[in-house]
Amino acid sequence: MQIQDSDTGDADVIKHGAADRSSMPERRTGIRGWLDGVRSTRAGALTLKIVVGLIGAIMVVGGLIMVPFPGPGWLVVFAGLAVLATEFHWAHRVLEFGKQTLHTWTQWYKRQGWTLRILVLIVTVAAAAVIVYFGLRTLGVDVIEIAQRFI
Repeated sequence: MQIQDSDTGDADVIKHGAADRSSMPERRTGIRGWLDGVRSTRAGALTLKIVVGLIGAIMVVGGLIMVPFPGPGWLVVFAGLAVLATEFHWAHRVLEFGKQTLHTWTQWYKRQGWTLRILVLIVTVAAAAVIVYFGLRTLGVDVIEIAQRFI
């Protein structure tokens, strides 16, 4: 290989020649390639862990706060765990455990008869109603008192 003077320097010519001869896989592209570049330095890896940890923790805590209320509480918890799992192995294990538990519950529920399914539905709706009632009570709204006015 002949080294030529160029604006980019001889080191770049040597580096590109070595990369062409290398048996290593090509660098990933897109977000994964960008994340690999960030993780390639200590400061970048630490900063990424801190940012991912904060975002994931906020999502998990926010989701857990939303769980008792109607809405996407568990979905946000699982999304937060998925964010955390990009940088933390323990979060990946918790996420896999949660997915497996949900799958097991769903399979069990599908095998049950209509009587038990209706019972589970009634208990779920009753629990949601109690949670909404006490949530509104903390805001100063008494739904039972309002309903009694109309009766």
